[in-house]
Amino acid sequence: MKRALLLAFVLALSNSACGAPAAVQAQRLVIPSPTGPHPVGTVSVHLVDQSRQDPWSKSGAKRELMVSLWYPAKDVRDYKVAPWMPKAAADRYQKDNELKPGSVLMDRTDGHQGAPIDQGLGKLPVILYSPGANASRAYGTGVVQELASRGYVVVTIDHTYDAAVVEFPDGRVEAGLEMTDFAKAVEVRVADVRFVLDQLSTLDKAHVFDLQRIGMFGHSLGGAATSSSMYADRRIKAGLGLDGAVFGKMAQSGLDRPYLVVDTEGKGGMSTNPALRTFWDGLRGWRLNLTLKGAAHNSFGDDVLLIPMSAKPLGLGKAQVQEVVGTIPAKRALAFQKAYPLAFFDLHLRKRKEPLLDGPSPAFPEVAYRR
Repeated sequence: MKRALLLAFVLALSNSACGAPAAVQAQRLVIPSPTGPHPVGTVSVHLVDQSRQDPWSKSGAKRELMVSLWYPAKDVRDYKVAPWMPKAAADRYQKDNELKPGSVLMDRTDGHQGAPIDQGLGKLPVILYSPGANASRAYGTGVVQELASRGYVVVTIDHTYDAAVVEFPDGRVEAGLEMTDFAKAVEVRVADVRFVLDQLSTLDKAHVFDLQRIGMFGHSLGGAATSSSMYADRRIKAGLGLDGAVFGKMAQSGLDRPYLVVDTEGKGGMSTNPALRTFWDGLRGWRLNLTLKGAAHNSFGDDVLLIPMSAKPLGLGKAQVQEVVGTIPAKRALAFQKAYPLAFFDLHLRKRKEPLLDGPSPAFPEVAYRR
């Protein structure tokens, strides 16, 4: 199995053999619809950083990125929904993970391609999203759609050659490398993030982005990219890491802006990750640590749906899947992702009171709080 969709299986199950793939009918990945008052629009954009050579490529080419903008739309009736992942990328993605192309349909989201942004909402806060290592910007679609439906502009970033697959407008599909130098990967991601921040005013065709209210979040390596980007660039006012690591000097310095650490009880959590504990101890701004009980590393993002769907054709059993996505029901993991990032950014970018962040909530008994 290649390290992309099933990265966690490679790491957690490296000593166990997968069973023979079973013949199954195609399944459709269905991300739960957002619950906010606004319909969602989306557009994908190709960006080229003319000031930087791509650090992962030997060709000397300039650094290229694909990003997607998600936002509250004014009218979506005449605009088709965007796929979870473009078809050529989805086919390559499944092939690289020993799935027959088309065995998992990734053909719809609740984001309407090219729908006009709702300018009547005034200035909108902006949130950046960085996925995990060898993942894709699509992995965060569930939480991203929710934020957009609540009045945020969300910019999701594919870090080329670190991402699982990236499809460019000319039809090229660039697959991810087998990433081993994670410290370098974080440095590259920080440069990507700062470049995207520089492009926000150009991307803001309707002149509604509030560039004084920018947040960022990420899963796993995307969490490390979030904290590291905040150290490097003060334009990011608040950050959230979903079971995200920290690296090198970034674990030592004290961050002075709001940060939410979300972790699990297993590998990489606060209890087992000394670097994350050092980072936590050094936080000098508003801080909160939430531990999602019953969750595992891939309980966050759309993995909690995608991995179990892929288990049967790959011959993976229930115990193997639980090692990766935990024992928490997918419905509860998804409910957490809809509620807590929204509450965090509403508190710190909109200055709204959020009782959900004050302490244990009867609505979320699986969430443990630590100040």
